[in-house]
Amino acid sequence: MTDYDYALVHLFEEDEEYYDLFVHALNNGREVILDNSIFELGEAFDTDMYKTWIERLNPSWYIIPDCLEDATVTISNLRKWDFQHPHSQSIGVVQGASLEEVVWCYQEIEPHVDKVAISFDYSWFIDEELYGKLPNKYHYYMYGRDNLLAELCYRRQVINTRKPHHLLGCGLPQEFDSYSDYSWIDSIDTSNPVVSGLLGHRYNDVQGLLDKPSQKLYTMINSEVNDEQRSNVIYNVDRFRAICNSGRATPTLGMSV
Repeated sequence: MTDYDYALVHLFEEDEEYYDLFVHALNNGREVILDNSIFELGEAFDTDMYKTWIERLNPSWYIIPDCLEDATVTISNLRKWDFQHPHSQSIGVVQGASLEEVVWCYQEIEPHVDKVAISFDYSWFIDEELYGKLPNKYHYYMYGRDNLLAELCYRRQVINTRKPHHLLGCGLPQEFDSYSDYSWIDSIDTSNPVVSGLLGHRYNDVQGLLDKPSQKLYTMINSEVNDEQRSNVIYNVDRFRAICNSGRATPTLGMSV
């Protein structure tokens, strides 16, 4: 039901069957993005081991090791990266502890990568002075990234609209109804429709979700799935696609499993 597959590198060493899923996907012509697992681990996977897995798998894309909300380290990692992976294209993640740092990081990494990724959960998005009192942090994340993309594209005009961009993660699915004019958004990864469905939550036809389950999908990949859960997941993925396709931009969808 997705357009491509999204792999977490730290699971390769734990589960050969998991790794084989992505070998099979590539052999069948599907795109695979290999992630450095920073969202799951709190810090990027070991750089040398990560390079080994890139060389072994030859994914369609790989995400250069970044550092959460640290533009300086993220830029330094990019400058040290050797780009010696001719069969795979590079993705650089924009990081920063403020808007100004994110702008700086974007300007530093964009010329050197094949695709630029922008996260959904910068802590500085939580700003009651700007957005007022919202129900939970995921509403701040939703409005925060929406505002950030508008800032980068229209007000700062730093977005390279000729280069594909990737949106990392999702707080609330209704966020993606806002991006119909952003043809430069090429892909999205999220486990939101699946985790929500497994936990018994169906997307609301109008609002999507009012809160986000905190559980990560990779912790649930060996769970037994009953008919009701499967129905919920399929429904949510369909609804997520409808939200993303509501405008002119139609980014590809992958599940970060």
